[in-house]
Amino acid sequence: MARWSATHPWRAISLWLVFIALCYGLGSIAGFQKSTADGEVGESGRASLLVDEGHFNDPATENILITARTGALDPVTAKSAADDAITRMRTRADVAKVDGPVPARDGQALLVVVTMAGDPKTASDRVQPLRAVTADIQKAHQDVRVEQTGGPSINKALKETLGNDFKKAELLSLPATLIVLLVAFGALIAAGVPVILAMSSVAGALGLSNLASHLIPGNDSTSSVILLIGMAVGVDYSLFYLRREREERARGRSHLDAVSLAAETSGHAVVVSGIAVVVAMAGLFLARDSIFSSFAIGSILVVLVAVIGSLTVLPAILAKLGPWVDKLRVPVLWRLTARQSTGRGGEPKLWPALLRPALRAPLATLVISVVALLALAAPALNMKLKLPGDEDLPRTTAAMQAYDRLTAAFPSTGTTHLIAVKAPADRAAEVKAALGDLARRASADKLFAVDDRLDIRTSTDGRITTVELATPYAGRSAEAGRALGLLRRDLAPATIGKVPGAEYAVGGFVAASVDYAQHVKEKLPIVIGFVLLLTFLVMAYTFRSIVIAVTAIGLNLLSAGAAYGLVTLVFQGTWAEGLLGFRSIDGIVSWLPLFLFVVLFGLSMDYHVFVVSRIREAARRGMPTRFAVAHGITTSAGTVTSAALVMVAVFSIFGTLSAIEMKQLGVGLGAAILLDATVIRAVVLPSLMTLLGKANWWAPRLLRRPADGGAQSASPAPVEPRPELTPVG
Repeated sequence: MARWSATHPWRAISLWLVFIALCYGLGSIAGFQKSTADGEVGESGRASLLVDEGHFNDPATENILITARTGALDPVTAKSAADDAITRMRTRADVAKVDGPVPARDGQALLVVVTMAGDPKTASDRVQPLRAVTADIQKAHQDVRVEQTGGPSINKALKETLGNDFKKAELLSLPATLIVLLVAFGALIAAGVPVILAMSSVAGALGLSNLASHLIPGNDSTSSVILLIGMAVGVDYSLFYLRREREERARGRSHLDAVSLAAETSGHAVVVSGIAVVVAMAGLFLARDSIFSSFAIGSILVVLVAVIGSLTVLPAILAKLGPWVDKLRVPVLWRLTARQSTGRGGEPKLWPALLRPALRAPLATLVISVVALLALAAPALNMKLKLPGDEDLPRTTAAMQAYDRLTAAFPSTGTTHLIAVKAPADRAAEVKAALGDLARRASADKLFAVDDRLDIRTSTDGRITTVELATPYAGRSAEAGRALGLLRRDLAPATIGKVPGAEYAVGGFVAASVDYAQHVKEKLPIVIGFVLLLTFLVMAYTFRSIVIAVTAIGLNLLSAGAAYGLVTLVFQGTWAEGLLGFRSIDGIVSWLPLFLFVVLFGLSMDYHVFVVSRIREAARRGMPTRFAVAHGITTSAGTVTSAALVMVAVFSIFGTLSAIEMKQLGVGLGAAILLDATVIRAVVLPSLMTLLGKANWWAPRLLRRPADGGAQSASPAPVEPRPELTPVG
């Protein structure tokens, strides 16, 4: 593929542009189908299904809250503002009804509830005119604070925040990536080529993801994940390829031969790395929920597009540019990178110095480094999994600021527990009485905030009955969790459980958070086992070595464990809140450990495949293992370091976003990749491979090629160790 593309560059480039345009264009036309069942597992998932079965009419509602700007609320002034709000809202065609005003128990707030007309699914897109009316009411009543909040307003603010975050990540990732690539290549054109591949891969994958969402509905964060993974692998693959092509040109090969040889070596490593990432991401399907399926599809698509691009448009661009790829040079940076690629500057000094402990005292180095990584992983043993709720959304929006005041004045409008009951229609009266009894018992406990407006709803056919019981505590608080436990363990069985033939489930946000955390804990071993098994098979087949496959898995597990520990250390407390700009949820976002594992396991294979491929090349030329390890790591160090810096830069940008899940993912991946490219590849890997010696390349007869008696016998003309490598040996 690469050879054809290099010899037919304009055809390859044109076909790539058509492919990306078609993907993006068709995806834009089709639109994105969002999942309506995110995180619905366990008992909370059953409660949602029961509610859906009842076909209740749940129109979208907005709340107009009237409070004092300072001091006590003047009842007359507040009533005047509330009456004005009711009059204005009732005259609108997009409003079905208006209720209120309802006074708070302490008399310091008035609430007007506005029920929107039309499809509740599109309410967030239609809420702005109502917010404009509320703004006019505020102008007419300056003595009180008049503000609006509710599901549609919060969803609109969240969409705007996520959209701004995505634009921010997109805008910042480009210059950050270019700066790192300029340092790596010293020339603007060479630095721009990987960015072109990465951005075009992201564009194509976004379009394909939109199309795929009509088969498997997606998640709001899917586009961010595609950008995150696409920029990382797209730049990585190009960087591996471009570095090798530059090395071969520096050795005197024609640019076409250099491209072909880069395809045979680095291109092969890219394909293996891509397969490893796809395999890891495919493990997410075993979790059997919409969030992970959406992330898996987006990640797999962008990786596959990037791999295809590295085999087609990338060699075409390099073949067409030829020596021009090194134009628009940055003088100082160019001299440094040119010395590295041509070897005129001699062997690098830094990496041999870093490798010296691992090569001279491999056992001690291995033990110390592994113990240090295990110590970093230790905090993960106390990891708590939680779903972020409304209280964790950024408070920079007016809707969320109003939400805080609303829940303070009216606790029953905050966190609620949903009880859904399914029973024969002739038992509807008994079910309703049982729910009333449950509410009375709950009202006697301070864990609940049951008010007089208890709304017990029954479906048209009389089979489904629901009620919501409020708790005055935040959704992820220990008190809210205890209220859930009390409902499930005592109150529901003692009341609804006495109704013959009744099936019930307790749901709501608190229940969903608890159930989803348990779901992840149950699925994590299955996904990890799947990823480890398939990665082992891919690595064993690629390198024809059982030992290389086992050590690759072990190193990546160390990396993942250290990442878990670091994320737990940073985000499960409050000490880093001011440093990183977040509000701790006293836990880790429930889906993060599973997703972090597969992403890290897939991406770290990029480095492992690339470095071990270089080591194997040297071993096949006859170098003893110690020298082959030194040669492979020092010759690939510049590429791996540059690739890691690009990933860390992109991931760090996601660490600055407002959504806590993106912040945790960005920080976790950035720190993990940095550890993987430094401690793992420069300390643990060389010490382990040096200790193992020729055993690195052992494989059963089934895996050996016909003429492959071992890695070091593959070359008919062994070469002596290079003299410049002897200082590290």
